[in-house]
Amino acid sequence: MKARAGMRVAVAGGTGLVGRYVVEELVAAGREPVVLSRSRGIDLVSGGAGLDAALDGVDAVVDVSNVTTTSARKSVAFFEAVARTLLDAGERAGVRHHVVLSIVGIDRVGLGYYQGKLRQEDVVRGGVVPWSVLRATQFHEFAEQTLERVPGPLAVIPRMRTQPVAAREVAQHLVKLALGPAQGMTPELAGPRVEQLVDMVRRLLRARGERRLVVPVRMPGGVGAAMTGDGQLPVGSGARGVRTFDEWLAESVRDARGGRESSGGQGPRGVRDVRDSRDSKDSQGG
Repeated sequence: MKARAGMRVAVAGGTGLVGRYVVEELVAAGREPVVLSRSRGIDLVSGGAGLDAALDGVDAVVDVSNVTTTSARKSVAFFEAVARTLLDAGERAGVRHHVVLSIVGIDRVGLGYYQGKLRQEDVVRGGVVPWSVLRATQFHEFAEQTLERVPGPLAVIPRMRTQPVAAREVAQHLVKLALGPAQGMTPELAGPRVEQLVDMVRRLLRARGERRLVVPVRMPGGVGAAMTGDGQLPVGSGARGVRTFDEWLAESVRDARGGRESSGGQGPRGVRDVRDSRDSKDSQGG
């Protein structure tokens, strides 16, 4: 598919962390984003009413939809339903490229959430619409999201090696893929350096001036071995982001102290919002 000025690209989960960046990058590239998100009226899990109209004239779909769960059953149900709904509607609408954000290591780490991402990839492979899948590592925000799941004075954090990447850089790669021809499974995307999640959390707390006791916990069995080993690190020579976790952290703390609010409510100019899909926080699981 040759990119053209003004081409329309639908973004499933376009109000989430990466989705908002995808939308901004599309606008900057002179393309017309069509935001699909549950908060705007289209629930892709329960049939996608209104989706056919939303995809009218759309050339490509970028799926960054997400669900927050550790249950394999719930994860599989969500990602399979969303993938099938988008692909079926995309086929009817003549969409020429379906792009999916997935996660590095989902075939090596037996987490329940990852089972859903594997099912999503399988469904996309079996669809009619030409496709590309980008597996990326956890985002820099993952440390913060992990803390949010364990409120209280004790922060129980799983031992895990990761190579975190900036969500903005992930969005840039997704847009580049969407504007080009389908590539199937693409090289994995990761950040510039390997980190320990426990260390990331401690640095985050220290930078915020928060006093919480961090309790590292190794997950049992093969899952724990994969998480503390190379299970969630990239394989091969794919692209590497340039922004480090410490750079992200410094900017995050500056923004918080400056009282600036994160861009949430209103999208960038030039965005067509469709009342839509899932907009839960992107987490890249772990």
